[in-house]
Amino acid sequence: MSDQPPSNPIPPLSAPNLLLPLPFVEAPSFPNPIPIPIPNTDPNPNPNPNPNPNPNPNPYPYPPFQLRIPFQGKRKRTGFRRKAAQPPTVQVTQSPQPSPPPPPPPPPQLPSLAPTNEANSIKDPFANPNLYINPDISEEIIVINKEATAEALIGITAGFPADTLTEEEIEAGVVSSIGGIEQVNYILIRNHIIARWRENVSNWVTKEMFTSVIPPLYEPLLNSAYNYLVSHGYVNFGVAPAIKERIPAEPNKPNVVIIGAGLAGLAAARQLMAFGFKVVVLEGRKRCGGRVYTKKMEGSNKFAMADLGGSVLTGTHGNPLAIIAKQLGSMLHKVRDKCPLYRPDGKPVDPDLDSKVENAFNKLLDKASRLRQCMGEVAMDVSLGAALETFRQVFGDAVTDEEMNLFNWHLANLEYANAGLLSKLSLAFWDQDDPYDMGGDHCFLPGGNGRLIQALAENVPIIYEKTVHTIRYGGDGVQIIAGGQVYEGDMALCTVPLGVLKNGTIKFAPELPQRKLDGIKRLGFGLLNKVAMLFPYVFWSTDLDTFGHLSDHPSRRGEFFLFYSYATVAGGPLLIALVAGEAAHNFETMPPTDAVTLVLQILRGIFEPQGIEVPDPLQSVCTRWGTDSFSLGSYSHVAVGASGDDYDILAESVGDGRLFFAGEATTRRYPATMHGAFISGLREAANMAHHANARALKIKVERSPSTNTQACAALLADLFREPDLEFGSFSVIFGQKTSDPKSTAILRVALGGSRKKSSNEGAKADQHHSNKLLFQQLQSHYNQQQQLHVYTLLSRQHALELREVRGGDEMRLNYLCEKLGVKLVGRRGLGPAADSVIASIKTERGNRRTKPSPLV
Repeated sequence: MSDQPPSNPIPPLSAPNLLLPLPFVEAPSFPNPIPIPIPNTDPNPNPNPNPNPNPNPNPYPYPPFQLRIPFQGKRKRTGFRRKAAQPPTVQVTQSPQPSPPPPPPPPPQLPSLAPTNEANSIKDPFANPNLYINPDISEEIIVINKEATAEALIGITAGFPADTLTEEEIEAGVVSSIGGIEQVNYILIRNHIIARWRENVSNWVTKEMFTSVIPPLYEPLLNSAYNYLVSHGYVNFGVAPAIKERIPAEPNKPNVVIIGAGLAGLAAARQLMAFGFKVVVLEGRKRCGGRVYTKKMEGSNKFAMADLGGSVLTGTHGNPLAIIAKQLGSMLHKVRDKCPLYRPDGKPVDPDLDSKVENAFNKLLDKASRLRQCMGEVAMDVSLGAALETFRQVFGDAVTDEEMNLFNWHLANLEYANAGLLSKLSLAFWDQDDPYDMGGDHCFLPGGNGRLIQALAENVPIIYEKTVHTIRYGGDGVQIIAGGQVYEGDMALCTVPLGVLKNGTIKFAPELPQRKLDGIKRLGFGLLNKVAMLFPYVFWSTDLDTFGHLSDHPSRRGEFFLFYSYATVAGGPLLIALVAGEAAHNFETMPPTDAVTLVLQILRGIFEPQGIEVPDPLQSVCTRWGTDSFSLGSYSHVAVGASGDDYDILAESVGDGRLFFAGEATTRRYPATMHGAFISGLREAANMAHHANARALKIKVERSPSTNTQACAALLADLFREPDLEFGSFSVIFGQKTSDPKSTAILRVALGGSRKKSSNEGAKADQHHSNKLLFQQLQSHYNQQQQLHVYTLLSRQHALELREVRGGDEMRLNYLCEKLGVKLVGRRGLGPAADSVIASIKTERGNRRTKPSPLV
């Protein structure tokens, strides 16, 4: 499991005590301004411009205000966040031209049941919440309380947009029509329910708690919102006594077999048990937790709890694992961002030099980011490592050996964050999940994350040492074969790591669809290893949680490059050294005694010149996640040739709703994280319950149209046969018949391999890019293409501005990428958010053709 380092600068503490209560109600941290609607009495408001819209338009009949929170840095950009920063300042300002971030691509949808009459309505609160809603519901915005903005913020921490529905909600049919006052009221009710539960996550929130504040007229919306939130695991989940007592004593629904007792499997098991399913979990190990493993280390009356797998809770705002920690009454330890670096000879790195190299490293990442914006789908075939190395050689000044060692440390930190070699990471999508980072501090759980696992596994029927080697699925159910035993069920959930799927250890009958096999092959699965050491006493500074060490050898840059101090949370003097990148793979065959010897050499080189004796450890443990047959790696990343779509593909069920998949490699929003695995388990529990209810009602579950990428691609190509605007290699179709300059448009750019450059252009290119490694890759790819189309969403106004740019396509591309900050992507890169825009354009054009001419 990912051991993700903290991403956000952490405000300095006003008190020395670092055991913090979990903050669930305060304003979260977000990488871009988030539109928060605030009522306005202006009778002629302007609609909210949204160049990259969510699937449905902003229904609020007043101009948006913006809660502006400064960008706080990317988790994957910086790996471990070292530099301290000032606390974020929160200002509420009116913005006539807000630029909200692109909508998050949602995980695989739960297809809706569309009852045609009340007899088909599903009353079970854990079932699909598509209940009948009165279309004549009041046209007034409901006033629940005066905290609508604060509750919208809490809704955002749960993954909901401030003023629109998610794709999942649309699929579930939570409102009778998209947009309008009914949707506004649903969102207000939904956010209020979430906020009410967050006030005390140890309670079970009921619908009756809201009848005093929500008028009877809105009861259908209350039912819809409440049922959706409960069934999809947004409220009333976890291990609090009030929640555990809701699990039925006797299951009344079909049998489910879950393969794997990691976070995904345990989350799904508890949720399905609450829904009334009979569950059995098959686990190959002698323990539960999977890649989350807390080991008790002991020696000479000392002990410590060491997290050998996932250890850092990456953000507390809305993080379900932080919610469970709160239910357990646990305080979290905020990981401090003070992280001194030491040279290979043990001397401290000069702070000015450290700052200089870090700034240069970040500039190279910026250049790589700008490059991919204009490359479109071509960037999928180029590695981040190739881009960084090219720019380093072309733009980098002459560097000393120490500067190069510092630069390599940052590369190792980047490989740690992604559990992958930079030469394997996709330039286009290596950080595609960054917009969805959880806000708040990054924390350790005192006593280790095994406490979470233990609480989640309580009373869950787990059978240990059952190694599954065959999964059969079909219209009548599933058969799971482990050794000589066969476990039968109505459905099965496979939560094994991506490394196991890649290895083909488990045979599927019938074979998995080629689409899923290709996704498994494309995604990367990297490696991170650790050396945990229990010492007789703490000899390092207790005012920091991390320190780093540089290497003279580029191939060993990730070898013991970062040390985590767990002395304040593990119960004893515990240090853990990390091994990332190429070094992590070499570490798999290094004898443990050699590894410990090397670590001690590093530690003594750092501390003994300071007059501090470094004792021998009382106990040491070296991990081998790469050769562990139940993981075969640590966590996933987007490799060259892959994209975030592949996470969605891995999450797709097969066998007509019989075999499902969960785990960190099945969530494009939160891959490589512990909370991502947990959330995926809740997601699939809802999905499985939905399919079971459909079968009980003998209703066929239709596949979500947003997953039919080929059909959408064909429709998009058809719409661009008659573009609304066309200039040079650019063409535009508009999403609304209105002439509103802020309405949505889809831009297509045609890139051809036969386009010739002038001699001047070629000279400039050679001058600025003397190293041909990256650009030869690009040229080769372009030459293989007769024509390549790349796309983006933008506003009508920006499309019209782009048309007026003079200087040809080169200047238009520059204006698009540099001035407007737009990223061009392939059709798949537009994601499900564009599907509703495409559908609306198709519908509107169909209406134009069928509408009779007016009589004159």
